[in-house]
Amino acid sequence: MTEHMRRHESDHEVPWSLPIVVRRSKANIARHIDVLETAARAVVTFLDDPRSQPEGQWYEAVEYWRDGAIRKVVRRGDGQKLEDARAMGCVDVTFGGTDDFGPAEALVFPPGPVEPLPKELKKLQVGGTEFPDEGHTSIPAAEAVVTVELSPLVTLTTGKAAAQCGHGTQLAYEQMPAEVLDRWRASGFSLRVVTPTKAEWATDHRPVSVVDAGFTEVDGPTETVRAWW
Repeated sequence: MTEHMRRHESDHEVPWSLPIVVRRSKANIARHIDVLETAARAVVTFLDDPRSQPEGQWYEAVEYWRDGAIRKVVRRGDGQKLEDARAMGCVDVTFGGTDDFGPAEALVFPPGPVEPLPKELKKLQVGGTEFPDEGHTSIPAAEAVVTVELSPLVTLTTGKAAAQCGHGTQLAYEQMPAEVLDRWRASGFSLRVVTPTKAEWATDHRPVSVVDAGFTEVDGPTETVRAWW
C-alpha cells in the first residue's frame, strides 16, 4: 500500500485534524473559487513554515498528524471570534478578490485532537461555509505551478471542497520532485483550482489522487480531487 493511500485509510485511535478557518464576511464576502485556492495555498504555506519544520514549535504535532489520516476541518469566522483564534498562532493567507467580491482569507492552525478543541476554535462554526459560486479561477495556467482538479461527479460545499483541495496540495507538496518544490515555493505556492469536464475526468491520470473516506457529504470512498504540476 502506498504512503498516501495509508494516510487516507488509517487514523490514530484519537483522530487528529488540521484546523482551517476561513473568514466569512457579510459585508465583503469572498467567492467560492477564491476560498478554495486560498485554503489550498494556506495548507502548504503552513507545512513549509519554519514552525512546522524540524526544531520548530509545531513540528512534533505536524509529524504525528501526518503519520495518520490527513484529516482537515474547515470552520468559518469573522470579527472578534476570528481575532481570538488568530491570537493562538497560525499561518494566515489572503488571496483573490474582484470588483464585486472581497478577497478570501484562510488561517491554518497546528493540528491536534478533534476533541477537545481549544475554546477559541470551538466557538467557530463548521456549518454555513458556503460562499457564492460566481465565476472560475482567475489565475492563468502559465502562472500556476500546481493545478488542482475538482471532480465534476460530486457536489461539495465550499468548506468540504476547501478541505479536499488542501489534501491535494499537501500530497503534491510531499510527492513532487525537489526542483519543482523549489520553484513552487519561489512562486509563493501559486496554484489554480479547476473543474474538468466529465470526459476529461474519465481519461485524466494525475500524480495525486484524493479519495475521501465518505464520512461527510459523499457516500463511501469517493475520489474528490486530483493534482498535478
